[in-house]
Amino acid sequence: MKLSGVMPALVTPFDADGKIDFAAFEKHLTNLRAAGVSGWVPCGSSGEYNFMSDEERDEVLKFVKDFAMPGETLIAGTNAPSTAGVIANTNRAKAIGYDTVLLATPFYTKPTQAELIKHFQTVLDACDVNIVLYSYPDKDGVELGWEVLDALADHPRVIGIKESSGSLQRAIGIATRYEGRIQLVSGSDDIALDFMLWGADSWICGPANCMAKAVCDLDRTWRAGDLDKARQQMATLYTAMNILESGKFVQKLKYGCELQGTPVGECRAPLGPLTDEEKAAFREAMQPILNW
Repeated sequence: MKLSGVMPALVTPFDADGKIDFAAFEKHLTNLRAAGVSGWVPCGSSGEYNFMSDEERDEVLKFVKDFAMPGETLIAGTNAPSTAGVIANTNRAKAIGYDTVLLATPFYTKPTQAELIKHFQTVLDACDVNIVLYSYPDKDGVELGWEVLDALADHPRVIGIKESSGSLQRAIGIATRYEGRIQLVSGSDDIALDFMLWGADSWICGPANCMAKAVCDLDRTWRAGDLDKARQQMATLYTAMNILESGKFVQKLKYGCELQGTPVGECRAPLGPLTDEEKAAFREAMQPILNW
């Protein structure tokens, strides 16, 4: 399975009562499709999956699956704090119609590298799906190290890794060490162009929620071979991307959607709203993107 293009790590819209707002969700997805995204990644960290019940997660996965058109990639976030929970989530996603899942380190547990190998192998044995690994050590507290990747690289259903460490050196290491074995997927948004230079053909992109036209245009420019223009576009995106990475990531994504005219509500507690100062800084950085 070849991963390609910009696939938004979808936010989950909530209404004023904190319930999933499927009308807002449909409008949001429609606008993202118009911008040129290549697929959908619901129930990842940008989607606040850890704040939703199993029933709500299934509702989101089904809604996105029903919305998707032939040819659009579908990747379900099915993470959980335990191996048994990941298997249960993954098998439910498979039944809904997802053949590929995105899996980070089980949260809250900080397993060892040997434990991670056993975890992913157990999931692969129990679930007939493709896996895109997700390395986000700043959030998870544990890196998917070379020991883990070496152990999984030749499994036919471990197809890629979303690398969100922010380390270009690590991205280069993955691209060169596992060429033809594990696809490098851009997950460090403020250095996405560097990932493209090192062979990442796909981008699972949280910022695509609020800047889809711009990030899809960057992807198209890169594919057209215009590196100078791509560098200019990345420079325009960089300030807003960098503010996103400075903290309150999901709150800023949702505020960015509001700025784009497709409000998706607030985050669930314990995530609180942005301050007026935080909104002002992000709004200023978003201006050239809103006018793209």
